[in-house]
Amino acid sequence: MGTFTYTARSFAGDLKTATLEASSRDDVIAQLRRQRLSVVKIDEQTQKKPRRGHVKMRDVVIFTRQFSTMINAGLPLVQALTILADQSQNKTLSDITRKVVFDVESGHTVADAMGKHPAAFSPLYVNMVAAGEAGGILDTILMRLATFMEKNDALVRKVKGAMIYPSVIMGVAGIAVTVLLIFVIPVFENLFTSAGLALPLPTRVVMAMSRFLKGYWYLVLAGALTIWFSYKRFTATPDGRLKVDRLLLKVPVLGDVLRKSAVSRFTRTLGTLVSSGVSILDGLEITARTAGNRVVQDAIMESRASIAGGDTIAAPLKKSGVFPPMVISMISVGEQTGGLDEMLSKIADFYDDEVDAAVGNLLSLLEPMMIVFLGVVVGGMVVSMYLPIFDMINAVQ
Repeated sequence: MGTFTYTARSFAGDLKTATLEASSRDDVIAQLRRQRLSVVKIDEQTQKKPRRGHVKMRDVVIFTRQFSTMINAGLPLVQALTILADQSQNKTLSDITRKVVFDVESGHTVADAMGKHPAAFSPLYVNMVAAGEAGGILDTILMRLATFMEKNDALVRKVKGAMIYPSVIMGVAGIAVTVLLIFVIPVFENLFTSAGLALPLPTRVVMAMSRFLKGYWYLVLAGALTIWFSYKRFTATPDGRLKVDRLLLKVPVLGDVLRKSAVSRFTRTLGTLVSSGVSILDGLEITARTAGNRVVQDAIMESRASIAGGDTIAAPLKKSGVFPPMVISMISVGEQTGGLDEMLSKIADFYDDEVDAAVGNLLSLLEPMMIVFLGVVVGGMVVSMYLPIFDMINAVQ
């Protein structure tokens, strides 16, 4: 993903200049067209990578809660930020906070100063801080933001945790198969060759695999790397990313986890932004960037275009096929009653529990599948090596 600065003209003739995260220039043009904007100029920003370590989500959450507490206690902004810079255990976050202090002392708002450091403060964070400053409720907004980040981080860890188990099992299986083929099978092959036995088909297949891996391991490695880099290049394109994300949503069980987590993230993010005073159009644009799935992102951007055209959010979301009917109905009711933020929060709380259940179902299905996989692959190779030995024993008897 890159950051692009664009200038576009609305149907009313007004010029708008802003930044947008996208995978390519074509993706930016497509997003602007969905917003019914005419492109004037697009420039890609080149961002320097931070020299030091990564800013963890947990560090930002602690920073946010402490910042809220100090503002609520009546400390001036500069003093509160200086204290946070001095006591932060994350060196990168400490340096960024000092730069924010300098910008605030120079006359910038806190939101503008934080917006210069996307490594620590996301667009969602910056927009909520800006809304808090404008409404004079920065301490309340910061506390709400910290709660949101904690819940969102917990959701991400749930989904990632569900993928750790099969990844570890597949890694162990790969190592076990490689060790067997390179070190164990050749020992049996020498034994069988010296005995002059007629080998059964499974044994000959495994021995051929062993000889190929030992003799042409570089081809196997090159093939694996080629597949990996081809996949990365394919998913780096807008069309490729869309196809992969659409396919993932259709995978049994796993697709259910991804869909429910996407619904939870969308509703909680948008609900938090709207309740904090961020406009619905800005809220939808920010939420689309954090969707994590191209299909969901496109549906959100279509909803934004629908709102800009005077229609509702619910219709484009229903058209995407990602969001369940219950979610569409509750969002529609929230729009009609003027309580969209509360309705979105209720949906997010419900789908947090749904993600837990979906992750549990995924793990309960994966465990027996992994056991069977290991038994068939590793056990099959071991049995194929013992088949000639069984034939030798029967011949002796």
